[in-house]
Amino acid sequence: MGVTSTEQAARAGRHGIDWLRAHLVPLTVANLVANMVLVVTGGVVRLTSSGLGCPTWPDCQSGGLVPHGALSINKFIEFTNRMLTYVLVAVAVAVVIAAWQHRGAVRRLAIGIALGIPLQAVIGGISVLTKLNPWVVALHLLASMAMVCLCVWLVDIVWSPRREAAGRAISTLAIVTFVAGWVVLWLGTVVTGSGPHAGDIHSKRNGFDPATVSHLHAYAVDVLVALTLALLLLAWRDRYLRLVSGALLVVELLQGVVGWIQYETGLPAFVVGLHMLGAALTAAGLARVVLATRPRG
Repeated sequence: MGVTSTEQAARAGRHGIDWLRAHLVPLTVANLVANMVLVVTGGVVRLTSSGLGCPTWPDCQSGGLVPHGALSINKFIEFTNRMLTYVLVAVAVAVVIAAWQHRGAVRRLAIGIALGIPLQAVIGGISVLTKLNPWVVALHLLASMAMVCLCVWLVDIVWSPRREAAGRAISTLAIVTFVAGWVVLWLGTVVTGSGPHAGDIHSKRNGFDPATVSHLHAYAVDVLVALTLALLLLAWRDRYLRLVSGALLVVELLQGVVGWIQYETGLPAFVVGLHMLGAALTAAGLARVVLATRPRG
């Protein structure tokens, strides 16, 4: 008897699942990259004043998910950014399928990241419905940073080398550095919410003086750099910890240079976009440093 179409479909499905399982590592890396790309494209939305290019949610505009009528550049940019959510969903679902054979943290993280995508979309929808309230927009960005950290955690479990736990002093300092880094990221959203790139020319600002919060943000960055440098020196004998803390320090220094340039040149959109990419890399580096202090068998 010949093979039925149902059997062929079943074989193709099993083959697809086997392929995904065999490529778990690159899929988790793709998951991380996709979430970092979303941070950058979200920055493009804000920097081009396209935050209300699709003025409603979940529809792009009244009467449909897809924009209709005259297609402005702002509408195109915002709609494209929304469509990237489906790319994230596809990658996240592939990771869940690939990770399903693993028990414990691998499976839980894969599921958590996949569930975080619709939650992130809802926060983005609320930001649109509130006409880009700066505090909701800030939450939207910080949620993306949290997703980046979860993706780094998953990559660490499936890909990183075996290692022993770091000493208590190093582990504590890594956690303090992580917390300080998140204060820096949050203050960055406060600076953005007070400045000209709030997502739409008519959107509300948070009312803070941009110069004042920019200086406060810079002081927090100084503290973060000092903590990271201290961590690098304390962990110098551990090659792996030295590598990840050194990489984080380089990212922070470059991020500081970009931040200074954008402040001195009047916040040009391209430089601000680089700064947002640096923020995503910083979030990833902060998570990486904390994870590097934990044992992996």
